[in-house]
Amino acid sequence: MFAKKFRKHGVEPLSTFLRVYKRGDIVDIKGNGAFQKGMPHKSYHGRTGRVYNVTPHALGVVVNKRVGNRIIPKKINVRVEHVKHSKCREDFLQRLKRNEELKRVYKEEKKAGKNPSYPKLKRLPAQPREAELVRVNRHCKPRELRPQAYELIA
Repeated sequence: MFAKKFRKHGVEPLSTFLRVYKRGDIVDIKGNGAFQKGMPHKSYHGRTGRVYNVTPHALGVVVNKRVGNRIIPKKINVRVEHVKHSKCREDFLQRLKRNEELKRVYKEEKKAGKNPSYPKLKRLPAQPREAELVRVNRHCKPRELRPQAYELIA
């Protein structure tokens, strides 16, 4: 769980320590075996939480923990070597930017007198693939493949 990945041993890069964390940031907790100080308990390994406190060497993170049939928000203190910024919101933020751009283009076209259709902003699940025609060469007839009949050889 806390072992280093293949070819990732050695001195920790400075970027780990120089990242800026602010209150409200969403972070992923991943224990780094090279540093034992401020290491989170193994039950928090791989969890995502929100920063509620920043100190010179550590962060206070609120993490949801399941205890029995309820979920309790736990406040833990973790050093910066064991956390990294989460990428869970990147897709959401990119979608917001794209939607705002589509709305802006729609308004500009409407002002220009064109008759644009309102952009589709909702996400859709993966749709079935479109049908396509497979052309077969005249010289190569399609063959039908089927399993061979079972024979009992004694």
